[in-house]
Amino acid sequence: MVWPSPPDLYAKDAAPMIQLHYFPGNASFTPHLLLEELGVPFELKLVDRANNAHKSPEYLKLNPNGLIPVLVDGDLVLYETAAIMLHLVDTHPAAALAPALGTAERAHFYKWLVWLSASLQSQMPMYFYTDRYVAPGNAAGASEVKALTEARIVSLLDQIEAHLVSHRGPWMMGDRFSALDPYTFMLCRWTRAMSRPARTLPHVGPFLERMLQRPATQAVIAREKLPQPWV
Repeated sequence: MVWPSPPDLYAKDAAPMIQLHYFPGNASFTPHLLLEELGVPFELKLVDRANNAHKSPEYLKLNPNGLIPVLVDGDLVLYETAAIMLHLVDTHPAAALAPALGTAERAHFYKWLVWLSASLQSQMPMYFYTDRYVAPGNAAGASEVKALTEARIVSLLDQIEAHLVSHRGPWMMGDRFSALDPYTFMLCRWTRAMSRPARTLPHVGPFLERMLQRPATQAVIAREKLPQPWV
């Protein structure tokens, strides 16, 4: 499948370098990986979560939600991972990391991008920060929320597995690598300590290995100094 590139409607003269505000292993991993795949110049700005830098007045001016990542592209300040991904594929159409506008493939690309953000990623805070969803000191409630959330995540991973089986291609969009793949990789990576991690699924596991073999993935893992296991 060949995805024709639309005209670069966002072309700029001497555009300033893109800045990505990130923290290792956080949701910024996805745009970091996409920027590396695009091969465009960018600058990383560490947001030190260990010292609550994401809640500082300076950072809240960029993202009032106090969440990571934020992308700064000239005068544009953008947060929400899916929005950042769409901006990057639209401003770098020659890379063809999304299907052509107006096609059925593009519609499915939108569907999966929103699904990754709204259906799968939205469950992760309830798993990793369970205490936020129960009354203080309610250890039994926290344990129940964590178990139920993990069960939902497992069922969502099964949808990724079924999708890869359905088209028999190596990537989320079939034969063609797209911006969906870094996002899927990151979310699957976050399950690595769960009772049934994504890597154990018969088609998702090889997908993750293919992602790990990509030079961009290796570069980002090294730059963020992520410890093993990576998936």
